[in-house]
Amino acid sequence: MADLTSVSTKDACPPAGPYSQAIRAAGQVFVSGQLPATAEGTLIEGSIGQKTEAAIQNIRAILKAANSDITKVVKVNVFITDMAIFGELNEVYEKHFAHKPARSCVAVKQLPKGVPLEIECIALQ
Repeated sequence: MADLTSVSTKDACPPAGPYSQAIRAAGQVFVSGQLPATAEGTLIEGSIGQKTEAAIQNIRAILKAANSDITKVVKVNVFITDMAIFGELNEVYEKHFAHKPARSCVAVKQLPKGVPLEIECIALQ
């Protein structure tokens, strides 16, 4: 069985449930879905762009704690509650993921805490 290491940092939003911010395994970092919230867990008010930025900053902090970084992300999954926000989300997203990792984006009925977006990813260590 592969070694699994939980990753936790106070520099990103705390988990909204019984799970890790990320898991390191087999030379990869599996980052749990990040909500648009501060490191204290306060939900971000404002535009979709501001909310996207907050979720990505959480990802950056978690990857740093895992001894990785955003340039090593190979796969991103984006969950949104309305495809109408797709364009505004992408404007911020592409500034952070210039290397264009593989990605899925799906519309879902609802997300935790009533937020409009959630972003998770897999990165290399």
